[in-house]
Amino acid sequence: VTGSRIRRRKKEVNSMKKVIEIKGMHCSHCSTTAENALNAIPGVKAKVDLKKSQAVVSVTGDVPDEAFIKALKEFGYEAVSITQKKGLFE
Repeated sequence: VTGSRIRRRKKEVNSMKKVIEIKGMHCSHCSTTAENALNAIPGVKAKVDLKKSQAVVSVTGDVPDEAFIKALKEFGYEAVSITQKKGLFE
């Protein structure tokens, strides 16, 4: 096993995807604001879907769910639920 393979495996272990159901978004400006709020959290890459009222976030490292709740609340949105996305296409 080469060094790069070891690093890749380690990165996979430390990363996961989560789905955040968001309440309070009404337009594309809202979804952009929520997406920017989530992306401002270190170790997070988020994509918000206004129609589904949710965000899919890739998390690298240890980011507590409270960080998502706080970031969204700061802009008037509510994280209704946060679930870990499971499956082959994580």
